[in-house]
Amino acid sequence: MNTEDLKKSYAAAYGQAAEAVYFAPGRVNLIGEHTDYNGGYVFPCALSFGTYLLLRKNGKPTVNFRSLNQPEIESIPLDKLTERLEKSWANYPLGVFAQFVKRGIVFTEGFDILIWGNVPNGAGLSSSAALEVVTAYALNDQLKTEFDRAELAKIGQKAEHEFALVNCGIMDQFASANGKKDHAIFLNCDTLAFELVPVKLDGVKVLISNTHSPHKLDSGAYNQRVAECKLAVEQLNNVHPLKYLAELTEARFNEISSAITDPVAFKRARHVVGEVQRTTDAVEALKVGNLTKFGQLMNASHVSLRDDYEVTGPELDAMAEEAWKIEGVIGSRMTGGGFGGCTVSLVKDEAIDTFIEKVGARYEAKTGLKPEFYIAEIGDGAKKM
Repeated sequence: MNTEDLKKSYAAAYGQAAEAVYFAPGRVNLIGEHTDYNGGYVFPCALSFGTYLLLRKNGKPTVNFRSLNQPEIESIPLDKLTERLEKSWANYPLGVFAQFVKRGIVFTEGFDILIWGNVPNGAGLSSSAALEVVTAYALNDQLKTEFDRAELAKIGQKAEHEFALVNCGIMDQFASANGKKDHAIFLNCDTLAFELVPVKLDGVKVLISNTHSPHKLDSGAYNQRVAECKLAVEQLNNVHPLKYLAELTEARFNEISSAITDPVAFKRARHVVGEVQRTTDAVEALKVGNLTKFGQLMNASHVSLRDDYEVTGPELDAMAEEAWKIEGVIGSRMTGGGFGGCTVSLVKDEAIDTFIEKVGARYEAKTGLKPEFYIAEIGDGAKKM
């Protein structure tokens, strides 16, 4: 769908023209998984697909939410903007409205809102963050609240915590808000200091493989990992004061890791500390053009997510393992929360067709699921169209 089609859909839904159109992208994380809520480094980039939001002020005391992707229509009175809905896709944008209210913003009239997204749902490419960020960006523009992009990301993250009930880190919303074309974001999730690093891939493409696995990273499994990391921090605090696992070097972790008496928490912590180091090393490798090293670190990241963090599952493992067999694949790993979703691979141009054909066939033979492949175009962050 293009912008003109969306405007027609808006007019058909509300009987009037939209006043403005906004966009926020999905993201793919090149390396640095499950480090964000542990105060570590991540390295995501914004994608060219994402979520569009069309709106107009309606002069009424209600906010109306419609989506071309979902059947439910929600009408929320202005005095109920901080109340979570029992079960609805509209909790994502509604949660953002709630954060504006909590920051002292008074809504004197409502909006008629229409949403459409082309991020594949459940693919782990942050369709939820794109929806939160596009809502925050649109409200910031409409209400002239002048929050910066980092604050808009925090608003989206809080909406996810309080309305979607997933204790996510800041990465997804931050990448959606701050992305830049042909750059990835080297982000410190504790301080939110970041560096835009050019992704120069001569003769190499970023290929996303959607497993179409029926698994979803349900909030239970995700929140359980958050709790296991918290337990590791609590036990380590008996010998070394720290707030986040990511504060530890691998050497220091090895010295004090025996303080973690829970064997599961130990494995989770080992992944996080190692992944922070891998991410830092990978960014350095990319800066000097050493893609071979970058790819090796991607592969090692997947192995750690499989063995120590246990968030891959048979579909993601099958996809990564088949990718590793293809000549011309520099590196391949799961990306996103896990338990299904996508892998991200660096693939030489001449190997792309072979990859799609062979990995696709072998994956389908192993799992019975038909995968989809996208060549990632690295795009800009949230914007008004």
